[in-house]
Amino acid sequence: MNTERTTVAGIGAAAGPSDITLELGAHHPSTHGSLRLRLELDGTTVLAAEPIVGALHRGAEKLFEARDYRQVLMLANRHDWLAAFNNEVGVALAVERMLGMEVPPRATWLRTLLAEVNRVLSHLMFLGYLDPAFVALREVLQAVLEEATGGRIHVVYTRVGGLREDVPEGWPGRCREAVATVRAGLPSPSLAALSGLGVLTVRDALSYGVSGPVARACGLDLDLRRDDPYLAYASLEVPVVLGADGDAAARFGCLLDQVTVSLDLVDTCLSRLPSGPVNVKLPKTVRAPQGTTYSWTEAPSGVAGYYLVSRGASTPWRLAMRTASFNNVSALPAVLPGLQVRDLPAVLASFFFVVGDIDK
Repeated sequence: MNTERTTVAGIGAAAGPSDITLELGAHHPSTHGSLRLRLELDGTTVLAAEPIVGALHRGAEKLFEARDYRQVLMLANRHDWLAAFNNEVGVALAVERMLGMEVPPRATWLRTLLAEVNRVLSHLMFLGYLDPAFVALREVLQAVLEEATGGRIHVVYTRVGGLREDVPEGWPGRCREAVATVRAGLPSPSLAALSGLGVLTVRDALSYGVSGPVARACGLDLDLRRDDPYLAYASLEVPVVLGADGDAAARFGCLLDQVTVSLDLVDTCLSRLPSGPVNVKLPKTVRAPQGTTYSWTEAPSGVAGYYLVSRGASTPWRLAMRTASFNNVSALPAVLPGLQVRDLPAVLASFFFVVGDIDK
């Protein structure tokens, strides 16, 4: 952490004698939420903030061009490692749309169910900032996700045309028990200390393309599960959790309420899970026809989009991603000025980003 009084890359060019430029980060990506920030300070008050991204750039979009469609799914779940299953499904939906492929109903409902399980796991990790009991509860649901998919983080359970295999016998009952355990054990943390910190307005949310719980906490009423349904969401009633104040307290409050909504959706999917196959037989080589398509999903952190361009080969000519964390973090310069340095961790934690999802 650099606390020298200096001018760096144009920020603080007109800084007075009481001003400093603080380099915060970059930190190791395994912390899930740290990034590099360049802060201009007046004492302990933030005057300006600039997120510096790209340190974890993996070149995922370029790697897609050298992988066939089956292999692409393996790479696609890695940018947001807290939402791996949701990432896989988003890419699979784009490929299946290009192919005009109909996925078996049981696979569609299982995908929806597991996407909501994955959503809860992601939310509980971020809620761990308020109370470590949330992180402990993750293990209850993590166990059933691992049992179904065989993977802990990068599950690679999705296939073009469905899922790799069906869930084990008796798994729906064990999943229902896990949901009940998590629901009963959810803490009720006080959010009073976060009130008024890092206020994001609806106007700024729209300007920066912020989405997900961060946007809904300031009253932006957008949830693709309701507004542009995919998977089995058209057959479900999805309550949209909204806040009004747009501060850190509202963001964490929305996330906590969203956990309950997602647990309800998991229960509903379990009760309506049809029988039948969970995949379709694919040719030895999958070739998407020439053309373009765009699919988007409501990932745990916000809108995730996938723009697929095919020239008829077995690999994408182009597969570009719109990641929620990138847009959400882009709004920090509108939120951090006026904040005290001591309050930075709480506000940054309330933006629910994963570094790999920023840099792709």
